[in-house]
Parts: sequence; C-alpha cells; structure tokens
Amino acid sequence: MPKKEVKRIIRVDHAGERGAISIYKSQRFIARFFYKDIVAQLDEMLAHEKKHFDTFNSWLVSNQVRHCYALWLWSLGGYVLGFITALLGRKAIWVCTEAVETTVLHHLDWQLDFLEQHDLSAHEAVVSIKADEEQHQNLGFLNGSNGMRYLPIQLVVKYSTRFAIWLSTKL
Repeated sequence: MPKKEVKRIIRVDHAGERGAISIYKSQRFIARFFYKDIVAQLDEMLAHEKKHFDTFNSWLVSNQVRHCYALWLWSLGGYVLGFITALLGRKAIWVCTEAVETTVLHHLDWQLDFLEQHDLSAHEAVVSIKADEEQHQNLGFLNGSNGMRYLPIQLVVKYSTRFAIWLSTKL
C-alpha cells in the first residue's frame, strides 16, 4: 500500500507542475503587454516550475510509473486561471501565486512526512522543489494584496487548486 501511495503522490505533483507551468505561461503572455516590469520574475518562476516538472517526470520514468490521466486538464485549467488572473491586474497575478503556493506547500508538508518513511528517492524529489515554492509564495505575499477586493480571487484559486489535487488522486 505505501508504494502505491508514493506513486500517486509523485504523479499528482507532476500534474501540479504542469498546471503551474500553464499558469505562468499565460500570465507572462498578458504581462508582456501590460506589466512588463514583472515579466522577468514570471520567467524565473516559470523556469523553476519547468525544472520541477522535469524532476518529477524523471522520477516517474525511472520508477516506471504512468503520469496522471488528467495532465491535459491541469494544462487547460492552468492556462485559464493564469489568463483570467492576469487580466484582473498585476496584484491578481501575485494573489494567484500566493494562493496556489500556499495550497501546494500545505500539501507538500504532508507528503514529506509520509515519503520520509516510505521512499527516500521520492522524498528527495519533493524536497528539491520546496524552497522554490516557498520563494514563489513569499513573492506573491509581498507583491499581492490581502484586501477584501482580492479575497474572491484567493478563494477561487485556493479551492480550484485543492479540487485539482483531489481529482488527480482519483485519475
């Protein structure tokens, strides 16, 4: 049973990184026209997420584990979420980043406890991404807004991320 859970964890993390790549790609597309000053930060975060995706993809391949069947859904959802938040403004981009990363980091903390007991290679893969995700969360927090105006964005992002994680555990 633990080995099955380990595979599921990495499969879901892999899918989540696909979603993050799509979020940053679509936000970057809009930012190139309206918020040129944050494109470099979006590029850096996008590079991190691509590296994370490759880390999990390598783990899946080396352990002969299939990817999540909902990978396409993560891509589509990420593009939509990134596009809409970018259209809502630069602060909305950062609120989205903070909400996604807060949800992801909560998820990773549980995973790390489990993986440390059951699979050190999977644990190492998850540990390797955590600092970047914390950095993204901090950037989102520092540049975003915790005002009531952005609460709906925060809640939609948080719960859609939770839903996507839950759905990926089933597929």
